[in-house]
Amino acid sequence: MSKTDEIEDTSAPLIEHLTELRTRLIHSVVAFLIGMIICFTVATPIFNFLTQPLCDVLSERGQDCDLIFISPQEGFFVAIKVSLLGGFILAFPYIGMQMWRFVAPGLYRSEKNAFLPFLLASPFMFLLGASFAFYVVTPLAYDFFLGFQQFGAEGEALADGATAPLSVVFQGSAQEYLNLTIKFIVAFGLCFQLPVLLTLMGKAGLVSAEGLGAVRKYAVVGILVLAAIVTPPDVITQIILFVVVYGLYEISIFLVARVERKREEQLRAEGYYDDEEAADDAMMDEFDAEDGK
Repeated sequence: MSKTDEIEDTSAPLIEHLTELRTRLIHSVVAFLIGMIICFTVATPIFNFLTQPLCDVLSERGQDCDLIFISPQEGFFVAIKVSLLGGFILAFPYIGMQMWRFVAPGLYRSEKNAFLPFLLASPFMFLLGASFAFYVVTPLAYDFFLGFQQFGAEGEALADGATAPLSVVFQGSAQEYLNLTIKFIVAFGLCFQLPVLLTLMGKAGLVSAEGLGAVRKYAVVGILVLAAIVTPPDVITQIILFVVVYGLYEISIFLVARVERKREEQLRAEGYYDDEEAADDAMMDEFDAEDGK
């Protein structure tokens, strides 16, 4: 084993590892609380920013963007939820650094170099998914939902005593709107982690591009179920989520195949890869597949 592949000399008794873990967790919690307090002081501007997709849709329909509180404590809980979301986003880089500093001493240096890009890609992909949800999916969803409003002949006098047409217009609860918007943001942010997760598993040898391709039809069913669970019951957002996640699944297969090619090239360069043995294994796999049919 080369010197560059040696584990750092940081072996310590279990109690010291637990002490360090406690320290890292305390630092992470403190960072989260500080971020939450900062966001609580500016909760109103943050909430106004989050309501922008709804306000744009209402403005196009000639309506005012007015949300209401249906209980005395709702305003406080809205501020708390905004603070929780904002505090986590602000503290996430520091929390990730604390996790890395706890795990890194137990990794080989080559493993550190392999794992670090995924650690950096994870928050980027989450922000990408959250931005896609906020700027693309959320406006489409609210435009669909608000299409079920009905406007009556308000203020018109009916001489024959007939009943005026019923007016059903949107007067949204601030807390309900925030819950739905956060659900969109978190759901798409987590779904955008799929390429990172599968590529990391492929690098660890837990999945293969061939295996992911073989279970593609089951993945389609799973993605459909996921889209039905994490999105509201409207076809538009479900289709968008399905298309996006399935596209990410195909990208993941490409990335895993790329990782496998790099690993094969490295093994061949080091003299550990036998082309004849690999061909024999591929032939046996083909025979097994034909027998299975």
